[in-house]
Amino acid sequence: MRMKIKLFVCDDHALFRAGVRAIFRSDPTVEIVGEAGNGNEAIERIKQVHPDIVLMDVSMPGMNGLEATQRIVQSSDEPKVLILSLHDHNELILRCLDAGASGYILKDAPFAQLLYAVQHVFKGGKYLSPGIPDKLLKESLHKSVRPRDTHDELSRRDRKILKLLAEGSSVKEIAFSLKLNVKAVQDGKSDLMRKIHVHDRTELVNYAIRKKIVRFSSAKSSSKPSHRRAA
Repeated sequence: MRMKIKLFVCDDHALFRAGVRAIFRSDPTVEIVGEAGNGNEAIERIKQVHPDIVLMDVSMPGMNGLEATQRIVQSSDEPKVLILSLHDHNELILRCLDAGASGYILKDAPFAQLLYAVQHVFKGGKYLSPGIPDKLLKESLHKSVRPRDTHDELSRRDRKILKLLAEGSSVKEIAFSLKLNVKAVQDGKSDLMRKIHVHDRTELVNYAIRKKIVRFSSAKSSSKPSHRRAA
């Protein structure tokens, strides 16, 4: 059975979200797994439903789509973001691409085009609505060309283990949390430390703070004396 693309819709208009749900309901390749009316709400709900793609509006109250995109693409689950907007201003489009969006499609696009954009982005491609200059995508890609950070190479499981270790969890606690056996977590921990070039938990915590994986307060609490046995 073919796996469906898990889609999350973020737009401040409830009627528009309902319309998106309705048009995708007839397509067997896509499943709407959640929705939100603003960026803050989206970030919290995405953690619960783990979508493949977030269909994101730009103009919303509270946290707008641009800031939400930046936060989402930096998260451990790394869903892709496809901007769906009324605005076709080149500067705004470029800012969204620079923020990490995988594409930008206009709200007046026909459903077939929207479906193609979702499928294309899901496969790892970049998409711009017809009429949006290709040079914007090339300019954004040019800006992003840089030596890859070690953190970019970490898998989703690496990042989860890193976060839990930095927060003070033991190997056994991590194994229970991630539903893995202890040896798999021990091996994962060793592999993780090798990848990020750290040698002890203090260095690991400092790394997690620099990468904004944990807040300083939570990392600080992990350094307090504990009665748990060391992993």
